[in-house]
Amino acid sequence: MFGVKIVQQNCQGLVETLGKYRRNVEAGLHFYIPLAQRIRSVNLAMRPLQLSQYSVITKDNADIKASVTLNYHVTDAQKYTYENTDSVESMAQLVRGHLRDIIGRLDLTDALGSTSKINADLAAAIGDLTNVYGINVDRVNIDELTPSTAIQEAMDKQLTADRERIATIAKAQGQAQNIKLTTDAQNRALIETAQAQAQATKTRADAESYRINKIQDSLRDVNGNYFKDQSIHAFEGLANSNTNLVVLSKDEMTTLGQVPVIKKMLDQESK
Repeated sequence: MFGVKIVQQNCQGLVETLGKYRRNVEAGLHFYIPLAQRIRSVNLAMRPLQLSQYSVITKDNADIKASVTLNYHVTDAQKYTYENTDSVESMAQLVRGHLRDIIGRLDLTDALGSTSKINADLAAAIGDLTNVYGINVDRVNIDELTPSTAIQEAMDKQLTADRERIATIAKAQGQAQNIKLTTDAQNRALIETAQAQAQATKTRADAESYRINKIQDSLRDVNGNYFKDQSIHAFEGLANSNTNLVVLSKDEMTTLGQVPVIKKMLDQESK
């Protein structure tokens, strides 16, 4: 006369009499009247749900595909069963709608680089909204945000261009640094050469000045006989040369006879 229904652990039973909900029963053994009653079992354990990829448009009109995984559990078996024909799908639609709204306020670059923030914003946006379905979302995670093929190709080209630009700048900076180092080295070499030449010139000038000073010091100590001796040597050189004209001062003309060299010159002239 009675039916037997075993409600499993972590489940809740809904007793229906002539198709109308009557009460909840917990896990365990329960009896019911066949044909007039039945016990519907609802699993309260946490369950995963993966939302397949669907299109989302960013603030800058970029089309990307989003893939979301969430974990949920039933909090109210009565609402879950009777107040919505498909509470799980209603929950999934709620998640998709809020995700579109969040990503729709972001540019493509921000969306691709802010998945953690999007997860947090999505969890906050859902909040207790799913309680109306008798469900609570325990965890939601964006598995993947994939730009369309055209956008991905454009991003790859942009990335390649940026890398080439960075490489070109680095190469130009290296060449400029090399030119600067070479120029600095050449300038240092020129400066050192000029300094060496200036030092050499100064050394030669100092030596010449020293020589002249020594000669002048020596000449201050000699008497007139030294200069007469020098004149004799000069006349002797003239006598041995082919010179036909000798220019002398008036004072020296009075002493010509006293100089043997002059006599020799006159003898050569007479011949």
